[in-house]
Amino acid sequence: MILEERRYTLIPGGVPRYLAQYEALGREAQERHLGQMVGCFQSEVGELNQIVFLWRYESQAEREQRRAALMADEQFSAFRKSVRELLVQQRNCILNAVIFPGANR
Repeated sequence: MILEERRYTLIPGGVPRYLAQYEALGREAQERHLGQMVGCFQSEVGELNQIVFLWRYESQAEREQRRAALMADEQFSAFRKSVRELLVQQRNCILNAVIFPGANR
């Protein structure tokens, strides 16, 4: 199993606007292709104006297949265009599960 952390830094005041567009245009398309997200979070302390999405995949190959389908989706493309002006930076991180010997899952 892998988790993908997708962290978006937005312009000051951009979080509410991004989330409104995400709910209106992006969420349904994204969950249709990627499955149910693990969670969506916004920063309150430290680096501000950030949104963090966590997605779970069984493998890197599954992730690549699902992301390719998402990038081909016209609805999601419209969402991306609608929030482009709000984005300052994006950071993605793939987290591999650590399996401890003898641990029950």
